[in-house]
Amino acid sequence: MANNLKMVRECQWVMPRSGGMKVDGIIFATQEIIDDLQGTKAIEQVRNVAHLPGILQASLAMPDIHEGYGFPIGGVAATDLDNGVVSPGGIGYDINCGVRIMVSNLTRADVIKRQEELVSNLFANIPTGVGKKGSIRLSKKQLEQVLTQGAGWAVSNDYGWDSDLEYCEENGCMEGADPSHVSERALKRGSDGLGTLGSGNHFIEVSYVEEIFDEEAASIFGLFKDQAVFWVHSGSRGLGHQVCSDYLRVMRRAVSKYGISLPDRQLDCAPVMSDEGKQYFAAMASAANYAWANRQVLAHYVRKSVSQTFGKTPESLGMYMLYDVAHNIGKLEQHLVDGVKRRVLVHRKGATRAFGPGHKDVPEKYRAVGQPVLIPGDMGRASYILRGTETAMNLSFGSACHGAGRALSRTQARKAITIDELKHELESRGVFVRSATMKGLVEEAPDAYKDVSTVVEATHCAGLAAKVARVRPMGVIKG
Repeated sequence: MANNLKMVRECQWVMPRSGGMKVDGIIFATQEIIDDLQGTKAIEQVRNVAHLPGILQASLAMPDIHEGYGFPIGGVAATDLDNGVVSPGGIGYDINCGVRIMVSNLTRADVIKRQEELVSNLFANIPTGVGKKGSIRLSKKQLEQVLTQGAGWAVSNDYGWDSDLEYCEENGCMEGADPSHVSERALKRGSDGLGTLGSGNHFIEVSYVEEIFDEEAASIFGLFKDQAVFWVHSGSRGLGHQVCSDYLRVMRRAVSKYGISLPDRQLDCAPVMSDEGKQYFAAMASAANYAWANRQVLAHYVRKSVSQTFGKTPESLGMYMLYDVAHNIGKLEQHLVDGVKRRVLVHRKGATRAFGPGHKDVPEKYRAVGQPVLIPGDMGRASYILRGTETAMNLSFGSACHGAGRALSRTQARKAITIDELKHELESRGVFVRSATMKGLVEEAPDAYKDVSTVVEATHCAGLAAKVARVRPMGVIKG
């Protein structure tokens, strides 16, 4: 096997430590997924991440692994706070890109009757597309409040309900944020972006629960068969992208300053406790809070659109939050490392938290079964709701996959798929779509992604998260 990968148990492959690697590499995947990675840089990136100073246990990759910037998408690495580093490449440009789901008492049959009207209302009410500005204009003081208060700022300004915050990772607000470490250019880019969806893989989707695998967990999560649920997938928009760009330049200098040797400059980093490391973390946390506020406002617009379509209040429609998870983020967490509880910095790049039953950071309502793990697929096939496991706590610092993972680049997708083919495919699946551009829609075609069911089966097989329900799309809006 290329790259010296060895299967050590079902759906777990090890790349033994060699050369400058400080730890082994571990990829959670099926043979099929490993075969598909050949010829890409993704496996090499797992090896490269293992060179980071202070990395603990292993350089990890989830089943949706594919090539990224520095880290592979699906990459996870925990570093020691005293001797380790923080690397923006291990968090990503779209800081706290993530998803949330709201449940409802609507059914598939209810939505089908007003499917086109509902999607059109969503598209009319939610700004979508590259550079699209929202209706919320923030003064510098207000923006700084967003960066420190996160989703709480949105709720306090009537964009949502107090109960929403309980079902957000970190309650929708990450500690350690400091807007003074966010550049003026980043602040400017964030001043009119709140409540905008963006482009790329961001979406709003109405789905229905097609199949339930775990009746107990589904009941606790408030899910039932044929139920309509609503997804919001977006992040920190231009502000987060700018924060990453700014600090990659800082880290380039820091690598020389601290004498750090790396196999790939895209892994540029700084010691966690250095001035550069602390400043980046404070800016990253600020961007993460912006993303939580953004998804909170978008969720408010979704509720408004559904209420407008069905002539009932969101409360009477039962549109409560199931959960909200982050995909691209660095978190200070406590984990068992070599049998000892330690506070570590967990980089999750295109990976989601998957804390198991009994963990104090899981909302009390869900604590018996574990944290909801939300895995969007593509707009034509399916998405999944899973739950975190104790196995994930032991194997992956409480982490699981975050989605299907791309099979084609955006350029490849545009060459391989026509808009007419895509429209026919979505219509045949009963999915109504509105998009800001046809180009963007083709780039996000189902065939541009791996089949999420394959990725989820590998995640379930590895024990990182357990299947609760599969949902199918009915309506989608894209940037």
